[in-house]
Amino acid sequence: MKKQKKPPMEQAIQKKTNWKLVGELLTGYRRYIVFATVSVLLSTAFSYAVPYVTSFTLDYVIQGISTSTPAFLLPWVESLGGRAYFVQSLFVCGLALVLFTGMNCLFTYTRRENIALAAEGMTKSLRDRLYRHLEDVPYDYHKHASTGDLVQRCTSDVDTVRRFVQLQLMEIVRTLVMFGFAAAVMFSINVRMTLISMAFLPLLTVSSFVYFRYVRKYFTDSDEAEGALSTMLQENLTGMRVVRAFGQQKSEIDKFTQLNQSYRVKTYKLIRLLGFYWGLSDSVGYFQIALSLCMGVIAVYRGTFTLGNVALFTTYVAMLTWPVRQLGRILADMGKAAVSLGRLDEILSAPVEKEPGRAISPNLTGDIVFDHVCFGYDRYNDVLDGVTFTAKPGQTIAILGATGSGKTSLVQLLQRLYLRTAGSITIAGTDVNDIEHGHLRRNIGIVLQEPFLYSRTIMENIRICAPCSTEDDVYCAARTASVHEVIENFENGYDTLVGERGVTLSGGQQQRVAIARTLMQNAPILIFDDSMSAVDSETDAAIRRSLLALNQDGITFLISHRITTLREADNILVLEDGRITQQGTHAQLLRQEGLYRRIAEIQDAASEGAQV
Repeated sequence: MKKQKKPPMEQAIQKKTNWKLVGELLTGYRRYIVFATVSVLLSTAFSYAVPYVTSFTLDYVIQGISTSTPAFLLPWVESLGGRAYFVQSLFVCGLALVLFTGMNCLFTYTRRENIALAAEGMTKSLRDRLYRHLEDVPYDYHKHASTGDLVQRCTSDVDTVRRFVQLQLMEIVRTLVMFGFAAAVMFSINVRMTLISMAFLPLLTVSSFVYFRYVRKYFTDSDEAEGALSTMLQENLTGMRVVRAFGQQKSEIDKFTQLNQSYRVKTYKLIRLLGFYWGLSDSVGYFQIALSLCMGVIAVYRGTFTLGNVALFTTYVAMLTWPVRQLGRILADMGKAAVSLGRLDEILSAPVEKEPGRAISPNLTGDIVFDHVCFGYDRYNDVLDGVTFTAKPGQTIAILGATGSGKTSLVQLLQRLYLRTAGSITIAGTDVNDIEHGHLRRNIGIVLQEPFLYSRTIMENIRICAPCSTEDDVYCAARTASVHEVIENFENGYDTLVGERGVTLSGGQQQRVAIARTLMQNAPILIFDDSMSAVDSETDAAIRRSLLALNQDGITFLISHRITTLREADNILVLEDGRITQQGTHAQLLRQEGLYRRIAEIQDAASEGAQV
């Protein structure tokens, strides 16, 4: 049995979440992280100073109790005139509350501003890195990867990581600082009341970790369901012409509805878990505040505690409850970010296209020689087996073969989109493996049977590989492709906007615009992979005559099933099951028994029947 090759996205590249990646991306924004951390420390200090002022006012100023006032504050208080001063100038305490609250607001703002700058900078770097990497991975990677899934990873997953860094990273620091600050102050006042006031905080902490353990799986399921939904939507919108042509709207709607329902069910489970956790943690948190308040009142009644300390402890507990409860969300978002980071790391860990040889940039005007070339997409199946031929400058090489015979694979080896497994391929005496891939592909122009056109004007599509070319150059290329007059007859001419993937043009018009675009490369080697199948025979012949006149010193490869397209070629290769079974001119092949003669006879008979 043939062993299937795993797609790159499924290969076990690196299963651990690469948190180092976040650190690397934040390297250029460390100053913002430092400023945000300092702001957290200062905002926490000022936020905790507000209850302290309230406690000082209730105990020392109003009741005259000095035992709860910190020793280091007493000399400063006495230097101002002691309790009498504050009784007569009570507004000082009010001003202190306003000042500390204002400073808390200021440093909260600077914290959020700096972490936002760091997060947005990191996100830009991450997007740039992903895009560059996707441009550099081998062609085979994109052939197997799902476009919708890649889009979802590069948008939704990147945004998930950004939200964690922006919203939760500093919350971790803030939670630790708040807990440490509050514990130090409360234990210094009354150990027993501190233990009572924090009795349920360990329960909240443990529940946060338990919640995180379960919620991560639900986040993963929801993300994967969203990815499948995005892929389905992208494929459907891209292939809308096929859907309409075969009347498959209902079938596609049913498929989308099923995926949407799956996404809804998995997300509902996640939301239900979120609701359970927040409801439970709310109850525990409020119960903790109530316990602290009740025990504090009892202690005041017994004379072992002050009213100011009750206010202080109750406020501190209320302030601590939210960060501790928030720990569950932090861990959940960390889990979700870890999932997204792992998915992004799968892309970034994919090996980039490497130069197998010397990466030189020679002149590529010369003979192209295939010498016993073999190739297979895996080691169990050979697509090409012992292919040997020579193409000289000025020649047109035609390739004929059944579907799956290896025609496209042959020209892809010439562009080095894949590496041959045996034999050699040379251009002007240089092995293609030694030619720098950018230089190689700039000198080989290719037009596919189903060309991709961008959602831009016709002018922009044609000059996309030569943006500095003049309009006359574009017109010349369009005339060679027999499409200039067609474009001129459009209402907006060359400024006509092409719909996504060229849907506003007919199949033949798309192919001719793509041919004109390729001609703008001025490449010495041209490949037409069944790229004139949608044009009529007369236009086909006109394009070939123009190409022959234009590319007299270059080499042209024609792949087609139409004998009229191939008959004038200098050498015709007949591929069957990855082997060249025949080669020669049209006249020579007609005198031989074989596939070429059979196809020619069938097409001649069909042509005569059509004329009758």
